[in-house]
Amino acid sequence: MDNLHELLVNRRSIRRYTDEPIDPEQVRLILEAGLLAPTSKSSRSWQFIAVEDKEMLERLSQCKPAGAAPIGKCTLAVVVAGDPSASEPWIEDASVAAAYMQLQAADLGLGSCWIQVRGRFAADNTPSDEYVSELLGIPENYPVLCILTFGHKNEERRPQAIDKLLWEKVHIGSWKPIE
Repeated sequence: MDNLHELLVNRRSIRRYTDEPIDPEQVRLILEAGLLAPTSKSSRSWQFIAVEDKEMLERLSQCKPAGAAPIGKCTLAVVVAGDPSASEPWIEDASVAAAYMQLQAADLGLGSCWIQVRGRFAADNTPSDEYVSELLGIPENYPVLCILTFGHKNEERRPQAIDKLLWEKVHIGSWKPIE
């Protein structure tokens, strides 16, 4: 991408991927982007678990009955967890890191998708974060926020429609009621 604005307009959630593996240097850059993300009071309360094993990706895709299928189809997933004892806004810290990783992937020409885990449930009503934690051996004091899927795109999405942005949701100086 030539600039950040172009990247933001063109980055879309991708749920279909080819089988082509991601270059190890690209994986490193994606993870590095997460590590570069700002955190409250420099707490760095996040933890990232990179998963490339196809069998484990398929098992992770069962973390909830709807919306998790892309995990089983991607070539790399990054589980994003946080430490609430290190930072009260761990969710925000982990969310920013996840977004940084998605933007880095887009800059590399790769697709990504955020799969929500926190607050969701597996088919047997087990909390999705517990299901993922058990599969990957994540300590219970590090709740899972999301799983990011990454891969070479096997679908194309149109850029965001700039002319359809919801400018009425922007208030300058103070809240202005919509009339």
